[in-house]
Amino acid sequence: MNESDSEIVNAILLKSGMEMAKSPEESDLVLLNTCAIREGAETKIWNRLSVLKHEKTVSKSNTIIGVLGCMAERLKETLVEK
Repeated sequence: MNESDSEIVNAILLKSGMEMAKSPEESDLVLLNTCAIREGAETKIWNRLSVLKHEKTVSKSNTIIGVLGCMAERLKETLVEK
């Protein structure tokens, strides 16, 4: 299901004129599509967000980081706070 959701989001972004970057470091927008059925998956997302935040701070980029999916829905307030 996440793969299908990711393809839909990608199609919408491509249709709006955006292009797929080769890496997060080259991106203006990074979206993480989450599924946190297992605790390990949620831990991976928190770790990835930590890395992205650090890279954004170091490079002083204006990259927008977004989180989609069931984990985002369930933890929306916590994600915004952190």
